Order: sequence, then C-alpha cells, then structure tokens
Amino acid sequence: MGVHTLTQVDCYHCGNECNETHYELDDKSFCCLGCKGVYQVLSQSGLCNYYTYNDHPGANRASVDKRFEFLDEPSIIGDLIDYADDRIVIATLYIPYMHCSSCIWLLEQLNRINPAIYYSRVDFLKKQLNVRFNKSDISLRQVVELLYDIGYEPLISLQDVVKKQITGKKDNLVKKIALAGFCFGNVMLMSFPEYLGLSGQEQTFRQFFGWLNILFSLPVVFYSGTEYFTSAWNNLRNRILNIDFPLALGIAVLFVRTLAEILTHTGSGFADTLCGLVFFLLVGKFVQRKTYYHISFERDYRSFFPVAVQVLEENQEEKRERPVPLSELKVGQRIRIRHNEIIPADAILLQGDALIDFSFVTGEAIPVSRIAGEIIYAGGRQTGGALELEVIKPVSQSYLTQLWNNEAFTRLPDNRMQTFSEKVSRYFSVALLVVALGALLFWLPTDVSRAVSAFTAVLIVACPCALALSTPFTMSAALSVFDRNFFYLKNTAVVEQLARINMLVLDKTGTITTGADTTVSLHGELTDLEKNMVYSLCGNSSHPLSRQICRMLGEHTLLLVNNYREIAGKGISATVKGHTIQIGSASFAAQPSIKLKTATEVHVVIDEVYRGTFVFKQSFRNGLKQIFSLKPQYQFCLLSGDQDYERDVLCNFFEDDNCMHFQQSPQDKLDFIKALQLKGGKVMMIGDGLNDAGALKQSDLGVAITDDVNNFSPGSDAILDGQSLSKLPEFFKFSKDSVRIIHISFLISLTYNCIGLSYAITGHLSPLIAAILMPLSTATIISFTSIATHIAAKNRRLL
Repeated sequence: MGVHTLTQVDCYHCGNECNETHYELDDKSFCCLGCKGVYQVLSQSGLCNYYTYNDHPGANRASVDKRFEFLDEPSIIGDLIDYADDRIVIATLYIPYMHCSSCIWLLEQLNRINPAIYYSRVDFLKKQLNVRFNKSDISLRQVVELLYDIGYEPLISLQDVVKKQITGKKDNLVKKIALAGFCFGNVMLMSFPEYLGLSGQEQTFRQFFGWLNILFSLPVVFYSGTEYFTSAWNNLRNRILNIDFPLALGIAVLFVRTLAEILTHTGSGFADTLCGLVFFLLVGKFVQRKTYYHISFERDYRSFFPVAVQVLEENQEEKRERPVPLSELKVGQRIRIRHNEIIPADAILLQGDALIDFSFVTGEAIPVSRIAGEIIYAGGRQTGGALELEVIKPVSQSYLTQLWNNEAFTRLPDNRMQTFSEKVSRYFSVALLVVALGALLFWLPTDVSRAVSAFTAVLIVACPCALALSTPFTMSAALSVFDRNFFYLKNTAVVEQLARINMLVLDKTGTITTGADTTVSLHGELTDLEKNMVYSLCGNSSHPLSRQICRMLGEHTLLLVNNYREIAGKGISATVKGHTIQIGSASFAAQPSIKLKTATEVHVVIDEVYRGTFVFKQSFRNGLKQIFSLKPQYQFCLLSGDQDYERDVLCNFFEDDNCMHFQQSPQDKLDFIKALQLKGGKVMMIGDGLNDAGALKQSDLGVAITDDVNNFSPGSDAILDGQSLSKLPEFFKFSKDSVRIIHISFLISLTYNCIGLSYAITGHLSPLIAAILMPLSTATIISFTSIATHIAAKNRRLL
C-alpha cells in the first residue's frame, strides 16, 4: 500500500497557499485565475524580471472585483488628472499595494506593456505613481484597468476628487538648508586664518575676509532665517513667548554685532556662529517635519465614499446603467449597489436582498437584513448581491455626512498637545532677557562698551540652539522606533502626549475584537440527521449567521426543503423530510424562558422540541491580556455601539462593570470622553469606525486601529496596526523614556549655556569660544539623544 504525501504548493505570483483547484502555466502554480492572468501579461511583455527582485512580490487577485466605468465621465477625469492638452495627459495615482523593489521596477516599465504610456515614475514614500500617456491611444480608465490587471489597482476615493487633502507647506526648506550649509562652510573657511592668527603682512586680508563673511551672512539671515523672525513677531503680537523668540533674537544680535565689529574694525564678528546656528536649526526642523506621507491621518467620509455611483435610467423597456459623479446624485434617482459596495446616500430599497454591514457607522458587528420598502442609511456596505435603491436624501444631507460634519466632531480642544519645549521656552526667554539686562546694567556705569558687549554676548551664548534641537532629534528617533513596530504617529508631539496618558477608552467591535473572525459553537445535542436538516435549511438563506452555521457544520447533503419561510430579523422555518424546523431568535423559536444573552444566539426547534443553540462569539485580538497589565496605573473603560451580549466575558478584563458602556451613539461616546477630561483624566481613545470619530477627536490622543493601514480609518493622531496591540505597554514606557531623554538633554544644554555665560557676562566673549561652544553643544545633544533613544528602545524590546 503506497503512502501519499501532501505537499504545500505556493502561488508563484502572490505566495499564498494554493488549494486543490490551483492553476498551472509554464510549470508554475497559481492560486487563482487572477494571479495566473498577471503572470501572462508580464510574460507576454517580457517583464518576468519582476519576479527576480523579490519572491512572490504580487498582490492576490482573487478577491478584487471592481468596475471603472466612472472613469469615462469627463467631469470626474478632469478632477483626477494633473495636466492635459490635445495629446498628453498626466495623472498621479495612489497605489496602496506598492510594497517592494519589484513593485517599483514593474510600475516604471508600463511603457513596455503599452507604448501609449510614455513614462511612469514612482514615489515610494507616498505610494504614488505619476504616469504620462497619449490620450488618443489610451484612456485614463484603460490605464487604471492595466494597473488592475497587473495587480496594482489604484485607490481612487471621493477625497481625491475634491482635492482637500492636507499637504505640507511649500516653504523651500531644503533649499534654505542647502544655502545655509553652503554659506556656513565658506564662512568657516574664511574664519580659520583669524582663529590661527594673522601675521603683520597678512593683516590686509582680515578686512577682505570680513566683507566676504558679511556677504555670506546676508542670504542666511534674510532668506534661510526669515521664518524665525516671522514666527517670533506673530507670537509677540499674540502675547506669546515661544522658542522662536530667543532664536530670532540670537540670530539678529549675531548679525548686528558681526556687522558692527567688521565695519568699525574692532573684531572679526560671529558670522561662523551665525551661519552654523541657522544651518543646524533648519536641519532640526527638517528632521521634525519627517512624517508618513503614504498614510493619511486627516480622513473623513470622502475617503470612504466612491467617486461615482451607477444610476439606472429606463429607456423604453430596458434599464441602462450610467456612472454619475457622487456630487451630481439627486433625490429620486435609482442607483445600483453591488456586492461589497458602499451605499452613498440615504435610500429606499426597491429590489434585492439587503444584508448591510453598518459596523463602521454604528459599531454593530452583525450585518442587518432589510426588505423592500425599508430605508437604508448611507455608510452601510452591502454584503449580499446587487441592490436597486431610490435616493431620498442628497449625499450632503445623509445621516453619515451629518454625523461627520457635526460641529462637536470637527472641533479640536485648545492646547490639546503642548510639548515640553513649548512650555519651557516662555520661561527660558524671560530668564535670558533678565540675565542679559542684568549684565548690561552691571557694566553700564563703568564701561559702556563692555556693557553692550556683555549684553549681546549673553544673547549669543544663551541662544537655545541645543534645546531647539533636542526635541526634534529625540522624537524623530522615537518615531522611527514606533514605525518599525507598526505604530504610526501623526507628528512628534504625539510621543509626548502618549507619555501623559492615564486613561484608556476602548471600542469593542474591530478594536478589542477582530470583527471578521467569529467562532460558532453548538450548545445542545443534534443527531447526524438533524445536523443535515439544519444544514439544508440554512443553505437556503443568505443571512451571514446562516452561512456561518453551514461552515461550522461542514459539508452535508442538501435535503429537499418545503414551505420555506424567512422573516427578516427573526429567523427561518421549513419542513425537511417531514419534520418542522424553526431556526432563529428565542421569540421566533417560541422559547420565552430564554432571556439572558451572553452572545449572539440562534435557537433550534425541531417538531416543537427545543434542540439547542448556536452561539456566535467574536474572537478577541491577540495580546489583549498584555494591555490590561497596565492596570492599576491606567484606568480602562469600554465604549461600544454593539449590544451587551458579551458583557460577562468582558468582565474578565474590565473588573468594574460600571466601566463598560454598550449601545453608545457617536455623540454618547464624545460626551463620555469629555466627562472624563473634566475630572482631570488624560484620555486615549482607541477605535476603528466612523462612530468613534467624535471620541477620537475629543480625546487627548486618538488612535485608530486597523488591520490594513491603507484601508479607511477615521481621522486620528495615530494609526495602530492590529498586530501591535499587544505592544501597547511597551509603547507607553518608551514614550516616557523619550520624554526623560529630552529633559536630560535640556540639562546638558543648560550646562553649556552656563559655561558660555561665565564668559559672556564679563564682556570678553571671543568669536573662537562661541564657534567652539555652539557646534560642540549641538553635536553633544544630537549624539546623546540618538544613542539614548536607541538604548531605550532596545531595553523595551522594540528593536
């Protein structure tokens, strides 16, 4: 008797495990026809080098089924493209599936697949593809379909059309850094003879080098450093002292004193210190501005809605579909919504079996059945077949958009995130002015020249360059650590805010549970025949609970079902092999004694005899126990829009039953967060749906949890990949470590300032001392923060 060995076969394109019905081509295996089709396209175009850069670089093609008819509409095309003339079209598309070097290589070879595409260039950080093509030979829709065919479907949302994404300020920061660095290098070169000493014969060069230093200082002050003067002036007008004030004061004093010393032949000035100060400050600003360009933190319903919708038009005796931009959708129009599509406006169901997933809007995990004549609200996702609906409200007046545009949801609390640097800078500025004026007043009665020198020297030495650099370099290193652990923060201020949190508020569905994974268990005894009968009855229903029961029971032979009846929201009944079966809620199965629910339950009654219950429980995320190890230092609360089916199970995590709140509306969640803050709590809200949007914005730190950072998630301060939820305790500890590092670096900066002030208040600060102290303190701060942050991350096992 032979021994059969089962060998796992992986898809050559995407790497997924192939099932029994896999496909083969050129001695290669594929999990689906989609992956096989992509390979054929690449093979015919001579682009199989795509597979040499990475193993299995492609995205799975089995589950994607979308239509692109809306890209034939001129009004939509005009909003999506960057440039168009009689021949050329240029467009920028967002490609979320881009993830490796193979992706970059293939996407930049589109002209080899279709010569009508002149070129395509990838911005990997932003996950964007810029493509130029001949519109007479290929359309935008055909370009998108080509990308779809090779496994890189662009993500086109309504937000792309209205073009209201928040982009970075175009302040030419890189150009300013380059100019300041160029001038700094040249001024240092011109200053070395002064440091090393000039002989009598070379004294004539001193004035020439001085004039050159002034020439190099001019663009540094009046171009590279203008932002500090503008910021300081705007803040002074608003009676605010921030760190830009002493920085702008230091730059101004350095320039004026350099100009005065060189013009009066009394010294060589501080041009090297001036240029170095501006250069290092701009580098720090560049590091602080580092962010995740491919992740949108400012998301709203436009990211969620489709660009266009299929409108049904009746022409004589036939119906014709036409894509219409969402902005042009009107009340009374009939629309067709297919499987897995979003309902964009409140509408009445005319035809089809509606199984609507409202989890993103309400938090309710189980899809809701709707029958003809019922209203279906915008934001639900159809999980069944195609539907025909009639629009009853404009998109702008739907429940979903009203929810998002609620003033309470869009308003941000004042001073929500204030960094240590911002708090210290106001006191630092006052202390700096007091010491400078004190030195001026001390020497003024005896030596006016020395008094002015001491006054300006204090402002030069005490300029908080090192303080200004400690926060951006520390937080930039911290951001990279969080990034490696799939915790994406909006900006560096979020790290300090994370360290202040003392209360955690959690959503349930999709946050502490994994929405998609539901376990089904049978409480009761069913014979094989009874299981077969239940399987046959549930096989006639398209309800998600019925389908899950079928999967749980496994394969059975379908028996003949008679007198089938299904009541939406109640249950199903029929006669199978002469037996009457009822499957559904306790009231539908005539079981009034069953009142207490611990989960979603479906009851089975055969021939009026109760036979058992199918219990549906959502799976909790891995690592949930780890985050509750933060107790008692952190207080935990649960806010859920779902029913309280699993209250008893959740009591194992939330010891106080009063901390769990179910059936919460979006406004209820926001009000609850506000009440906690009024009691002095620093609240972090973790949620995943639009029903959490208000609470996320109201909280001191809003974190959107997701299983795919490229999918839609509500606007937030941070995005947490679900697989990293268990690392939350380490994230809190590491954020506190980062803040401590900033405090220590501030003390180091003060030490350097005290050393410099000992020279400055005497009025004998030489350019050489200033030129040594400024870069030395800067190098010390940068080195300390980078090394200390790396060590802290290793201690927290985040590296």
